[in-house]
Amino acid sequence: MSKILFVVTGADHWTLADGTKHPTGFWAEEAVAPYEAFKAAGHEIVVATPGGVVPTVDKASLAPQVNGGQEGADKIANTLASMTELQSPVKLEDVNLDDYAAVFYPGGHGPMEDLAVDATSGEVLTLALELGKPLGVVCHGPAALLAATKDDGSNSFKGYDVAAFTNEEETQGGFADKAKWLLQDRLTEAGVNVRAGEPWAPNVVVDRNLVTGQNPASSAPLAAELLKKLA
Repeated sequence: MSKILFVVTGADHWTLADGTKHPTGFWAEEAVAPYEAFKAAGHEIVVATPGGVVPTVDKASLAPQVNGGQEGADKIANTLASMTELQSPVKLEDVNLDDYAAVFYPGGHGPMEDLAVDATSGEVLTLALELGKPLGVVCHGPAALLAATKDDGSNSFKGYDVAAFTNEEETQGGFADKAKWLLQDRLTEAGVNVRAGEPWAPNVVVDRNLVTGQNPASSAPLAAELLKKLA
């Protein structure tokens, strides 16, 4: 059994352009679907957050309308309640990557607030990349890539092809005109190649040991690709 490191946002809000603090956290499906896949394959999950704070789930991600109805919402909520690892995260600062076979970052708007500027997270991502460990990042999770830099100041993921939450999806979700910045724009500015798919449809991009997904629907397919790399 291998250990997989789940790096989860510690933020419970996202500061918008006008200073408003929008309640958020991690997106339920993006944690639940990979968690179920990794557990079913026999792997152990360790959750890490900045400072070891217990992560907050975005309440919007528990709604029936984003989970295919009430039955889907109940299933997500039940699985989430069973994920005891979320209640006892380790401090990201204390993580030794040698202990883990793979690294995974779920999304939600939370990473836009903390992981996008978290140097420790950036170091974890850079090291995972250098060591060739399977690295999975989904939806707004790629905001964390912005904090990953090399000694010369360039982004560690410059030249990589990735999938990430798109400007079009942010617009359709109603936040594009409220945000301080947009993820697709920032990644592009950093030299990362965002390969956008259809809004809300599964889109997984694999480049070397990096596996990225565009949106919540990409979570399960991303987990399947990551498991192939662990096989």
